[in-house]
Amino acid sequence: MEPSLALYRRYRPETFAEVIGQEHVTEPLRQALANNRVNHAYLFSGPRGCGKTTSARILARALNCEKAPTADPCGECQSCRDLARGGPGSIDVIEIDAASHGGVDDARDLRERAFFAPVHSRYKVYIIDEAHMVTTQGFNALLKLVEEPPEHLKFIFATTEPEKVIPTIRSRTHHYPFRLIAPRTLSDYLAAICAQEGVTIDSAALPLVVRAGAGSARDSLSVLDQLLSGAGPDGVTYDVATGLLGYTPDNLLDEVIDAFAAADGGTVFGVVDKVIESGQDPRRFTEDVLRRLRDLVIVAAVPDAPATGLIDAPEDQAERLVQQAARFGKADLVRAADIVAAGLTEMRGATTPRLLLELICARVLLPAADDGALGLAARLDRLERRLSVAAPEAAAAPGIAAGPHPDAAPEAAAAPAGAGQSAAPPVTEPVTEPVVEPVAGPAAPKPGAPAGQPTPAPAAAASASLGLADVRRIWPDLLEQVKKMRRFTWILLSQNAQVIGLDEQVLTVGFKNAGARDSFVGGGSEEILRQAAIDLVGADWKVESIVDPSARPGTEPPLQVTRPAVPQVPRAEPSSPAQPAVPDRPPAWATDAPEAAGAADSKADSTADSTTHRASDPSTGPARPAPDPDTIAQARGSIQATRRGTSAEAPGPVDDPDADVDRDDPDADDSGLDTTELLQRELGATVIEEITHE
Repeated sequence: MEPSLALYRRYRPETFAEVIGQEHVTEPLRQALANNRVNHAYLFSGPRGCGKTTSARILARALNCEKAPTADPCGECQSCRDLARGGPGSIDVIEIDAASHGGVDDARDLRERAFFAPVHSRYKVYIIDEAHMVTTQGFNALLKLVEEPPEHLKFIFATTEPEKVIPTIRSRTHHYPFRLIAPRTLSDYLAAICAQEGVTIDSAALPLVVRAGAGSARDSLSVLDQLLSGAGPDGVTYDVATGLLGYTPDNLLDEVIDAFAAADGGTVFGVVDKVIESGQDPRRFTEDVLRRLRDLVIVAAVPDAPATGLIDAPEDQAERLVQQAARFGKADLVRAADIVAAGLTEMRGATTPRLLLELICARVLLPAADDGALGLAARLDRLERRLSVAAPEAAAAPGIAAGPHPDAAPEAAAAPAGAGQSAAPPVTEPVTEPVVEPVAGPAAPKPGAPAGQPTPAPAAAASASLGLADVRRIWPDLLEQVKKMRRFTWILLSQNAQVIGLDEQVLTVGFKNAGARDSFVGGGSEEILRQAAIDLVGADWKVESIVDPSARPGTEPPLQVTRPAVPQVPRAEPSSPAQPAVPDRPPAWATDAPEAAGAADSKADSTADSTTHRASDPSTGPARPAPDPDTIAQARGSIQATRRGTSAEAPGPVDDPDADVDRDDPDADDSGLDTTELLQRELGATVIEEITHE
C-alpha cells in the first residue's frame, strides 16, 4: 500500500477559483488573463502558506494553456496536464529556490539560459521562490533582463518580505500582496476537507486547528493531517485536539474567568495549580486567558459579535461568552486584559513562569491596588454592579404598582387580593433585632396602590436574576448585614461557611464541619441569613446548609481565639417580654469583693435617699411610694452577710440601668456558660492565648 500524499499537496488548488481567501488577488489576475493584458514580471508577497507559489503555478498554466488567453486552464492540453496536481512538471516552467540559488553566479546562469526559446509551450516562466534571499549583486545581475526581457520570457517572484527586494526590481513588476485567510473561511474549508476524507471532527476542535494554523492554509492542513492520522472511531474530538495541540481546555478557562468575576481568589489559584500539576505551559495558559478576555471585551461592546462573525466560536461557547461578559464591567474587562497582556510580555524568557502567572492573577483580583485610571474605573464598575444587583427591579416597581392594564381580562381584575401573593420588604435602615418569625396573612399593598390589587413581587424577580457568581460577589456585604442582625450567626458564617450553590429559590451554604452546621441550624440562623438576603438584595431564598464535601477533615488548624473574642456593643431593649434581659456580669449583691460590696452598700443608701427625695419633691411629677425601711435594712444585711461569706437569701433584681449595656447576643450566653466553654461547645475552638486588659 503506497503512502498517501500530505493534505496540503492533495488539495492544492489547480485554478484561481479554488484559491480561498485571496479574491483581491485572483480576480484581477483572471481579468488580466481574459483581456490578454499580462505583464512580463509579477511580485507575489504575503505570509507563508497563503497561496503565493500555488498562484504562480496557476498563472503559468493559464499562460501556456492551448486555449489561452483564458482565466482558467482547461486541464486537458499537454501543458495543463504537466502542471496539474501530481503532474511531472513542464520543462518550460522553472522553479528556483532563491534560498540556495540567490548569488550572483546563479543570476548570471539564469540570464544566459533565459534567451533560449521554450521547448513545447508559448512562454518560458521563471518562478523564483523566497525572492528576498537573492543578494543585491544577484538582483543587479538580473536587472537588465527583468527590465527588457524577450517576448517569450515571464518572471514571477514570490516572497514573504517584499521590502528586501531592491526597489529597482520591485518597480518593474506588478505587485500583488497576499493576506492571511480569515478564520471563518478557513474553518469552512477544513470542514469540507474532513467531509471529503470521511472523518468526523468536533465543531469545537475546528477553531483550535484554525488557531494553530494562524491563517495559513498550508499550516492548517498540516495540523489537520496530523489530527486525522490519529483519529479514532469517534473522529477528531475536542479532547484529542486540546491534548495534541497543547491548548487550555474550555472548562478551565470558564472556571478561572468565573472566579475573576466573583473575586474568588481560592478558585483562581486552584486553577493555576491544576495547570502546573497537569504539565501545561504557563505561558500558553496565559495566552489562552488573554484570548478569552479579548473575546469578552468584544462581546461586552458588541453583544451579537458571535453571530456577526467578529468571534469564531461554536454556538454553545458563544452563549457562555455572552453570560461571562455580563458578569464584568467594561472597564474591569479592559483592565484585566491589559494586565494579562503586560504579564505575558514579561513571561517571555522568564525562569519562573508560575510565579509571574500568580502575580498576574493577584493583580487582576485586586483593583484597589491599582491607583491608575483603569483601576478606578474597575472599582466603579464593581460598585455599579453591586447597586444593580441590590435593586434589579427598582425602576419597574412604580409602574407595576400603578394598577392593572386597562385591557386586562375581567377575571384577572376580580381576583381576590392577597391570594398567594407576597411582597418583599423595602430596603430600610439596619435593624438591631431580626424578625425571625414570618408574618402571617396577605402582604400589605404598596403605598398608593388601590386596595384589592395584586402587589409586585420583586423578590422573586431579583433572585431569578442572580447567579452563583453574583451571590459570591455580594457575600461579604451579606455577611455585614447578618452582623448587624445577629453576631453569633455572623461568626458561624464568616469563619466556617461559604456559598456552594444557588438553584432557583434555594441557597446552599457549606460548612467546614458538622458541629458548625448543627449550631447554625439549631440556633435559628437560617432565618437570619434569609432575612438578611431579603433586606440586602430583595431575594427570598430558602437556605439549606450542608457539610462542604471539599473540606478535608483534620487539615484545618484549631480556631485561635483571643479573649475578649467579640467586641462588646450596645443593643436595643428586647422586643418581647417573654425574653427578659440577663446581665453578662453578676449583680453587685452577689460579689464577694469588699470593694464591690461597699459600692453596693453605698448604692443602696443613695437609692434610698434619692427615692425619698423624689417622693417628697413635687417638681418630679407624681410621687412613687418610698421603699419600706425594713426592706432597705434587709438588703444591707444581705450584703454584709455576703461580705462575711455567710449564706443569705438573695434579694430581687437590682434596678441597675447599666446592667444591660455590655450585653452581647442573647443566644450566645443564655446558657450561663462562659466565653471559653461556649466557643468549645458551639465552634469546636481552642483558646490559644488569653489577654487580660487591665
